[in-house]
Amino acid sequence: MSNRSIIIMVLVLIGATAYLLLKGDGNVDMSGEKHGAEATHVEEAKKDAPAAAPAAPAAAPAADAKK
Repeated sequence: MSNRSIIIMVLVLIGATAYLLLKGDGNVDMSGEKHGAEATHVEEAKKDAPAAAPAAPAAAPAADAKK
């Protein structure tokens, strides 16, 4: 490959990366591991999950009633 084609490929990749970062709002945190109050915890996400869980068992008795 010539140097010209390599430069063109690099520019296309940089453009694609910039486009994807802008479309994804660019909220990329490159600061490393977090400690303290600014750290997000998985437990917070689990609080939302149980709200959706009771809907599944309610559908099961309806399936048994058809038999």
